Amino acid sequence: MTSHALYCFSRIRSLYSQFSEKEKIVANYILENPNKIIHSSISQVAEDLDIADSTVFRFCKRIGFKGYQAMKIALASELVSPIEDIHETILEEDDEKTVLEKVFKSNIRTLEETLQIIEGQHFSSAVKALTNARRIEFYGSGGSGAIAQDAHHKFLRSGLSSICYTDSHLQVMSASQLTREDVVVLISHSGTSKDILEALEVAKKNGATTIGITHYAKTPLSKRVDIPLYTVSQETEYRSEALASRLAQLSIIDALFVNVSINLKDQMKTSLQKMRNAISIKRI
Repeated sequence: MTSHALYCFSRIRSLYSQFSEKEKIVANYILENPNKIIHSSISQVAEDLDIADSTVFRFCKRIGFKGYQAMKIALASELVSPIEDIHETILEEDDEKTVLEKVFKSNIRTLEETLQIIEGQHFSSAVKALTNARRIEFYGSGGSGAIAQDAHHKFLRSGLSSICYTDSHLQVMSASQLTREDVVVLISHSGTSKDILEALEVAKKNGATTIGITHYAKTPLSKRVDIPLYTVSQETEYRSEALASRLAQLSIIDALFVNVSINLKDQMKTSLQKMRNAISIKRI
C-alpha cells in the first residue's frame, strides 16, 4: 500500500489527540492551509511556523508518510478530488431529520476512511489465521465487548470452534489454555485497555496468534499483536470517537467472516444446515 493511498486529513484528525504541542502546530497549519502546503517546500513551512525542517519531516513520518514530499502528494490528490466534509457538527437547533442525516453521513465517512487505512497484507494474514484456527476467541470489554459478542455470533456459523469473553478474569483464564493452533481477536478502540493487554500477554505466552482491532495509532495493543487491523473515526460533541468506530469494527469482522466462509465453503454449508435445523424448533 503506497503512502498516498491514505487520506492525509484522515490521518491527521485520527491522531490529533495524541500529538505533542509542536506536532499540533504543524497539524493545524496543514489543516488550515492545504493549498499553500502543496506549493511550499519543507523549509518554507518550517520558516512560517518558526520550527526546524526536521520537526516538519518527523511530523510527516508520524502520520505514516515516508517524508514531506509523500505527504504533499497525498494532500494534493485529496484536494484535486475533494472529499465532502460530512462530519458536520450537530447543533442543538437541528431537527430530528437533520440529526439523522448527519449521523448517517458520519457513519459512511467512518467506513470509507477505515477502508482506506486497512493494510491488505495484514487483512489477508488475519483471514488465513482464522481459517486455519483450531479455536477462535474474541475478547472485548465495555462497548468493545458487544463487538466481540457479535463476532462470536457470526463465527459460530463457520463450523469453527468460537467463543467470546467480556469478563477480564475469564479472558486471562481462557488465554492460559490456548495453543499455537489457536487465534485470539482482541477488540479495543483505545488500544490501552489494561484488561485486554493482560489477556494479550497471556495468549502470546502460550503461542496463540493474536489479532487486534483498534484505533489507527501507535497503541500498546497495535504494537504487541501479531496482526493489527485499524479503524478511523472522529469525535463530535454528541458522539464519542469510540462510539463512531463501532460500525467500522463490525464491518471489519463482517469482512473477515465472509472471507473465512468462502475458504471453508463445504464446512460452512454443513454447519449452517445444522444450525437452521436447531433454530427451527424455536419457531411457532
